[in-house]
Amino acid sequence: MKLLLQYFGHALHVARAYNTLQLFPFSQTIARYRKKDLPGDLRAAINVALLAFPQGMAYALIAGLPIQYGIYGSAVAAIIGPLFANSRFITLGPTNATAVILLSTFAGLGIAGAEMLTLVPLLILLIGFFILLGAYFKVANLVQYISRSVTTGYITAAALLIITNQIPRTLGLDLERRGTSLIDTLGLIASSLGTLHWPTVIISLSTVALYIFLNRSFRNLPNVALCLIIISAASLFFSSPSEDPTLLRLEAINATSWVPILPGINIKDVTALISPALAIALLCVIEGISIGKSLAARTGSRLDANQAMYSIGMANIACAFASGMPASGSLTRSSLSNTSGASTPMASLYCGLLLVAGAIAFGPLTGYIPQCVLAVLVIIIGLSLINKRAIRIVSHATGSDAVVFGATFTSALFLPLDTAIYIGVALSIMLFLKKVARPEMVEYNFNDDGQLAELQDRTKRQQPEVSIVHVEGELFFGAADLFRDQIRRICEDPNLKIVVLKMRNAHHMDASGVMALEELVRYMNEKGRYLILSEVKADIVKILKNAQIYDYIEERNIFRDQPANPTLSTAQALRRAKEQLGHTDASVSIYVDPVRDKEKQGK
Repeated sequence: MKLLLQYFGHALHVARAYNTLQLFPFSQTIARYRKKDLPGDLRAAINVALLAFPQGMAYALIAGLPIQYGIYGSAVAAIIGPLFANSRFITLGPTNATAVILLSTFAGLGIAGAEMLTLVPLLILLIGFFILLGAYFKVANLVQYISRSVTTGYITAAALLIITNQIPRTLGLDLERRGTSLIDTLGLIASSLGTLHWPTVIISLSTVALYIFLNRSFRNLPNVALCLIIISAASLFFSSPSEDPTLLRLEAINATSWVPILPGINIKDVTALISPALAIALLCVIEGISIGKSLAARTGSRLDANQAMYSIGMANIACAFASGMPASGSLTRSSLSNTSGASTPMASLYCGLLLVAGAIAFGPLTGYIPQCVLAVLVIIIGLSLINKRAIRIVSHATGSDAVVFGATFTSALFLPLDTAIYIGVALSIMLFLKKVARPEMVEYNFNDDGQLAELQDRTKRQQPEVSIVHVEGELFFGAADLFRDQIRRICEDPNLKIVVLKMRNAHHMDASGVMALEELVRYMNEKGRYLILSEVKADIVKILKNAQIYDYIEERNIFRDQPANPTLSTAQALRRAKEQLGHTDASVSIYVDPVRDKEKQGK
């Protein structure tokens, strides 16, 4: 643990020393802005705003927040993000993933209503702080080590949670309380079917039919917004709110009363929200950076991941003070902006301003939208998150992937989503360490026909032997002890006098690996054995010298790798071994790892 803390301390020190974040790159965006960029940016801003307005309401509904939180969050994130980003590829705002984990967080804490609204700003502030901290220490690229099996399992479970939470609204059910998990919600739905409201069901089915028609016939139109407008108008034509008060509608938005707020900070609330804040921060970074890198790669560009992380953090800080929601990179909005011709980060800024204007101008009209219409559209969004191809891949690629996916998915159904994410990440790391920490070896020898074959009977050795051990894989803390113990078992044969370790394919030796090697040398010396290293690369030589065991092994027993002549180092090591034995007729056996050998052959 001490070595691990020292390692991370050193890494943070290096990151701090070489940090190259631009604190306010928007000044460069303005300086480089040209008149020819304006049409594409405006076209992208209009298209994205038409999508972001209803999406923002939907994400707020998913999170259990008033719908204005989604719209305000979309506007603020879209405006603040480009001020601190140097890329046009990421359009920030609320997303499905962050919305559903927000719902899960407060459901798990048993908090709802006014108390929830007072804690949301603090949660978003913590999210922004963690993301900024990560950007400062330049850890953005570490998210690539989070298994896709984890994210697929989480997103699939989140999609089911989204759908089940909206079913009561589409049926007009009167639930006695909000469910705390998917199973709990399904139970509440089943027990409340007697409160079914048929006008709500009819409107829900009409919304489904209209969306399917529009999506098949007019895919390029803002169909989500069109569904809201058409069905809401039709519901008003057949029945006004005063004539049918049983049909629940959204609350009207009064954007003129939108004022900054100060998150309340106290130790008790911070302690309760740290875990979900970390999980949501992780999701925000994974979503934003993966989307940005993907879109940048399509145009042959590169994304500065840490700068993007910095902009995501700043957007969340702003949302904390503006009655917003957690902000991340939205795949649909970012892709639409890119395909609509956005040339600069200004497209996102224009989109945010349009959303503010839309909230002011059309906010009062949201009071005419039936809740069931938006709930149906949320379910449609949730269904789109279930990626059958991704599920098939992670379920069948390897046993480890299937286990990680299954564990993440199952835990997300019964536990808070932030807990499920931690379980999935921890399990994937454990299985990875188990996979790379596997220094199993089998001894090979030359048979009577001169062919290399597995040695079946160790008792047939008649003379001292020099054995070459191929070290392939990792020599970090997870593999060090297994490596040492395996070599010790090999050395138990009394006919084996000298072991030559081929180190060319040994990677990532750390302090634990060095200690294991030192213990091995001591053990072999005590047993009258001799250790020689061959094909030792410069980085391992440096580590051995830094750890001060280079001289203990002795320079004459360490033969460096010669890339121009790959066999020279081992040939020199064999001459040294025979010199140590005092004769030249020693037989030579070779150790390899059969598991890795089969993997290389694709078996």
